[in-house]
Amino acid sequence: MDEKRVAIITGVTRLKGIGRAICLELAKMGIDIFFTYWRNYDRTMPWGVKDDEPDLIQKEIIELGVRCEKAEIDLSEKLSTDNIFNRVETSLGFPSILINNATHSTMTNIENITARELDKHYFVNLRAPILLSSAFVRNFRNSHPGRIINISSGQSLSAMNTEIAYAVTKGAIETFTKTMQHELAYKNITINAINPGMTDSGWIDEDLSKIFINKFPKGRFGLPSDAAKIVGFLVSKDADWITGQIIHSEGGFIREGTVN
Repeated sequence: MDEKRVAIITGVTRLKGIGRAICLELAKMGIDIFFTYWRNYDRTMPWGVKDDEPDLIQKEIIELGVRCEKAEIDLSEKLSTDNIFNRVETSLGFPSILINNATHSTMTNIENITARELDKHYFVNLRAPILLSSAFVRNFRNSHPGRIINISSGQSLSAMNTEIAYAVTKGAIETFTKTMQHELAYKNITINAINPGMTDSGWIDEDLSKIFINKFPKGRFGLPSDAAKIVGFLVSKDADWITGQIIHSEGGFIREGTVN
């Protein structure tokens, strides 16, 4: 009997989040799920989080007929990487899929940015994905083709001068993705990044909606399920020849200077 595939997904705290949608999409494919969450971050954000949301997400996943374990882990901690892999291998087995979805984002501009705030973004948005990817490769058993998928935000397409720390750390993930494609291909692992565009995952308020909705030709923002469907394809056998790519899925978003 073939060993079931196991996926690690970071940043799965909220019912409205992209992380939850990814977990459900992979669970529907029969993939066992291990997800991390960190409620302390979301509690400080305008959208907030209820204490039971990770439990509800786990329940949804299990009801789809797969195994699911979770852990509340601060990805900025040095030992978080070993902690995650020890837990997933003990509870579910060796992972063949890694989805680096967790993110840290606050408003920072060139005048107010601090070393502390820059470090917070670096630890979660860049250091953690790289170290998790490194551990994934070291522990990879090749029983299934390996998949690493990083969630980006399209920083290479336009400026984000009010979110400098976020932009530079997430933008570096695209460079990491491209840099690793050749070495990982020899190991039967693909690595890709997805920019899901402006996604209605609970942070778009009425003011933002008025500003941006007309920039989407379809008259809607992206949905968490839109990003999840791309992840589902990239982990499938049909995507075995795709690696080192940054997939911009923005529904035709119209940027400044675009001529209709």
